Amino acid sequence: MRKEKTIDFQIKWAWHSISRMYNAYAARFDTTMAVGYVLLNIDMEHGTPATKIAPLLGMEPRSLVRMLKNLEEKGLIRREVDDSDKRFVRIVLTDLGKEKRELSREGVLSFNTMIRDKIPLEKLVVFFDVIKDINRLVEEENQKLKAGEITEEF
Repeated sequence: MRKEKTIDFQIKWAWHSISRMYNAYAARFDTTMAVGYVLLNIDMEHGTPATKIAPLLGMEPRSLVRMLKNLEEKGLIRREVDDSDKRFVRIVLTDLGKEKRELSREGVLSFNTMIRDKIPLEKLVVFFDVIKDINRLVEEENQKLKAGEITEEF
């Protein structure tokens, strides 16, 4: 089978194209797509517990620690330690972080509007159904792999 005919190639190829587009958009505002995604997953009003951000993004906690340190150095976020439980840290957006978050939000909305304007709703409904099924199947296989249930092929 040619790689262009595999499902994973098409998903990865599409995501890389989207990623390049978002990074080009973000570069205009001196940021990156990855920064935008982190900012979009922090609650604007109450902040977000540091431990909740990595799972929201599908990231490893170690990778997120580096990213949060970078965002803090750039003045986009600050960490607030809970007064009653010093182990609890909430990530809060600064004013600059809120500005960059809004720019990221506008980029995502613009992309989605463009896609919805150019691809018929019926096709998008099928796409969402299929991608949901793929995610479910992949998650089931991941659970089997973690449990040691799969020893050969999928």
